Amino acid sequence: MRKHLFFLTAMISSLWAQTVTMQECIEKTLYSHPDIKTFMLEVSKSEQNYQLARSAYLPHIDFEAEYDFRRTFALPQNGKFRTVEEGGWQAGVALRQKVWDFSKTTSLIHSADLQKDIARLSVEEAKNLMIYRVESLYETVVIQKEIIRVRKKDMQAKKELYEQAEAFVEQGLKTTSDSTRFLSAFYAAKDALGAAESSYMKTIATLSLYTAEQIDFEAEFENNLLTEVKDLEKNRKKLKQEMLENNIQLKIYDKTIQKDTLLHRSAKAAHYGSIDAVASYTRFDTLNAYDTGVVGVTLNIPIYTGSQISAQEQISRIETAAAKEAKASKSLALSEELEGLIIDLAQYKNTLQAKHAQLEASLSTKKLLEARYKEGLSTYIEVLDAMSSYLSSKLEILEAYYGIAMAQNRIKYLTGVQK
Repeated sequence: MRKHLFFLTAMISSLWAQTVTMQECIEKTLYSHPDIKTFMLEVSKSEQNYQLARSAYLPHIDFEAEYDFRRTFALPQNGKFRTVEEGGWQAGVALRQKVWDFSKTTSLIHSADLQKDIARLSVEEAKNLMIYRVESLYETVVIQKEIIRVRKKDMQAKKELYEQAEAFVEQGLKTTSDSTRFLSAFYAAKDALGAAESSYMKTIATLSLYTAEQIDFEAEFENNLLTEVKDLEKNRKKLKQEMLENNIQLKIYDKTIQKDTLLHRSAKAAHYGSIDAVASYTRFDTLNAYDTGVVGVTLNIPIYTGSQISAQEQISRIETAAAKEAKASKSLALSEELEGLIIDLAQYKNTLQAKHAQLEASLSTKKLLEARYKEGLSTYIEVLDAMSSYLSSKLEILEAYYGIAMAQNRIKYLTGVQK
């Protein structure tokens, strides 16, 4: 009856267990994470800066009015001047339209347009980085659940050995040292299981914060971690080329170099001044009432600005050169990281082959020594050593699979192929 009740409870729990997919976690994180929202606001800001830069080439119209309660006027009379104090007012409209400034404003407009592209690329980069983090967290959860499963089996096996040793002690076939040592091993396994469960709960809590949705500790996860092992070593050159062409950070550097080049061009053009069309109409009502109007062209050429314009030009030139060097440095760092990841993947594959062979050998040894222990032909120390070797092999295999998953995720992020 108890057995039937247990299986019924297990079936009900499995039916109601929450199933969490990696794609769901990614979508929820991209929708709710504040870092993504912050970069989206930067896009809006860059669009407004672009409109601000364009406004320099649009007509500027100002209305100005003035009322004087008392104003002193000088009037000629009999070869002399006399003063008269009167009130009055004036009001007018002035229009100024930039005609030409040697591409200074045009360069600023184009640089603002490039800043919009940089902001959009920054959003894409933030999303790619967030996908990489979520995938890493998700696969950490998967591997930790596997570790918990292995730890539980190890604890159960040591508990069974302890109970078996206790029975042998009662029958006078073993000494108390056997049961005591197995009991100690059981408690050590139990403690290791508790540590694994604690790490798992921490990772679940972090993933819940990323997705802005509470994930149940008993949730089920997709587990393709132990089956997908890609051979990327043969595609080393292709991967490096994809990274140099598609990496978002490098694209941002390209846009930044173009933007700084335009700012340098704008700073150089500031030496030549600008030509503006002006027009105004003003109504005066003081001692006399009259209208004035102006339509013309103004030329403004800076003669001396205290080296302000020259300094700004040099700053722009230096920033352009610095951006080029920064891109070259980033390319080297990314290439180095990619090479290291490809080498790690090859090593992990070799490790898997060796650990699988070691696992089979340790399993055979473990079974043999457990059988010999029952017959009194081996000691508890040999049994525990065999169990420890078997456990280490299983955990090291899981560690290798985890390392492969992390490396593949990082390569996807570096080559800009995140979706």
